[in-house]
Amino acid sequence: MLRLSSESAEDLGKKQEERQGMSKSRYIAVEGPIGVGKTSLARRLAESLDGELLLEGIEPNPFLDRFYRDPRGAALPTQLFFLFQRLRQIDQLRQADIFSDIRISDFMIEKDRLFAEVNLDRDELLLYEKVCDSLHIEPPVPDLVVYLQAPVDILLFRTAGRSARHEQRLGRRYLERLAEAYARFFHEYDRAPLLIINAATIDPVHNENHYQMLLGEISRIRSGRHFFNPVASALA
Repeated sequence: MLRLSSESAEDLGKKQEERQGMSKSRYIAVEGPIGVGKTSLARRLAESLDGELLLEGIEPNPFLDRFYRDPRGAALPTQLFFLFQRLRQIDQLRQADIFSDIRISDFMIEKDRLFAEVNLDRDELLLYEKVCDSLHIEPPVPDLVVYLQAPVDILLFRTAGRSARHEQRLGRRYLERLAEAYARFFHEYDRAPLLIINAATIDPVHNENHYQMLLGEISRIRSGRHFFNPVASALA
């Protein structure tokens, strides 16, 4: 007969408690601007909750490197590639709904329109919108959206230390526009429960105390808009 070690049993019990706390949030989407840490948090949530992890950008965008060298010349093909990639991701989300109790993604389908508004000129945006309208996109609605915020200085610092070369080319003005677009989008967002987190004051990926506090906050949310901005000194 197989016996679990006390450590393994404790870990399994902890995961079960965490999953029970998330029973009302079967699909959690983590969002925020480039460099804010959404993918790292999504990975940790999926591991902790024994959920299925759904990441954006599994298929490389062949226009992306060209876009960061020449934003004006490559913006439209870059956005259209992402748009059709989102369609495949919608199917992936719906398929996951059949087989997984909990799904964690590091993207929302709606983000594609947000980036389009930042990257495209008026005529390109009109064409992009016509393509979107013709596709009749109906993305699944998350049970909870976790929106990570951070000052642009922190976004610049984090992207500078990442391995993706194209992200290292991002300038302050681009990240400012992107952060502003996210803020406008979530200011009006009301399709799902929303948790807004100041990612500048906590590190839920590397600090266990921070993560457990955040996990507790997530597990309590059932509806409405919530803010999580603990004082950094209280978390040390």
